[in-house]
Amino acid sequence: MRIADAADMIVNGYAFTRDPKGFRVLNLNQPDKAVVITEAGEALETSMDDIELQIVLDYYTANRQFLEEEDA
Repeated sequence: MRIADAADMIVNGYAFTRDPKGFRVLNLNQPDKAVVITEAGEALETSMDDIELQIVLDYYTANRQFLEEEDA
């Protein structure tokens, strides 16, 4: 799975990948379900239902510190 390998973080089957708009999140078990979210955690576009979207936003909020860019 190239998507999983390229992901910056995977939480419970959701691959979070950095994007110019914020992050792209893909459900690895149902690849037709995806969302683009901003750094602030707002959904810009999605193919997820409201319940799944809220679950993904909760995962993002709980784990966003692992997605912060490190200053090297």
